[in-house]
Amino acid sequence: MTLADLLVAARQERRQIAALPPALVPIDADAAYAVAAEVASRLGWAPLGWKIAGTTEVMRARLRMPEPIFGRSFAPLLEAPATLKHSMLLDPVVEAEFFVRLGADLPPRAMPWTEAEVAGAVAAMHAGVEVAECRFPTTALPPFTAILADGSGNGRYVLGPAIDDWQGTDVAAMPVEVAVDGVPRRHGSGAEVMGHPLKALVWLANRLPRAGSHLRAGEWVSTGTASGMLAPRRGNRVTARFGTLPPIEIQFA
Repeated sequence: MTLADLLVAARQERRQIAALPPALVPIDADAAYAVAAEVASRLGWAPLGWKIAGTTEVMRARLRMPEPIFGRSFAPLLEAPATLKHSMLLDPVVEAEFFVRLGADLPPRAMPWTEAEVAGAVAAMHAGVEVAECRFPTTALPPFTAILADGSGNGRYVLGPAIDDWQGTDVAAMPVEVAVDGVPRRHGSGAEVMGHPLKALVWLANRLPRAGSHLRAGEWVSTGTASGMLAPRRGNRVTARFGTLPPIEIQFA
């Protein structure tokens, strides 16, 4: 049995892999992303776009990652307010993130995509929440390459309000807060995401071709946490606030 076999079954059966045989751990990131692509292909689920993670030095040190990571995300894109059944989630983690919708393709090319070019391909930027999941127990995580093979912990995606005139807005300075049952628990800003969410998108635009893919018009990208991670419990009401935008509410039933 291969790692792809285990991950496909875990996703289809909504369960975790309690113990991963060391022989199945991918030897490097390239091998891990190849497994993730195979899993996505075999599942046949409708794609949503991509997720980025590990966008801070603290997070990369915690997960022992040399660079940010990415994973395929799957539809549907939920709209706030949303209700998620906690028992159907695998070690869920809430992360307030900036979501980007692409309006143009960014195909492979010899020269790296510039920040100005990537900005020109962005059709919209929204506030959002990723409810990340992991097919491995968070109390016993395998080496980070196995996490990459698991889509970098992709989960559910809840879309919040649009950031009108995002290029004219100081997104890096926008405060981000996550509260649980009305009590603030996490704080951050757009600057937490590699200095600015657009910089994370530029990184992904130039990294994906090495894994045999690229950004396409219509895809959504969650650019990495601006709030840190928070594990919700059953019954919690989680509220994410981005500046003065309307809040994003998620009930974990």
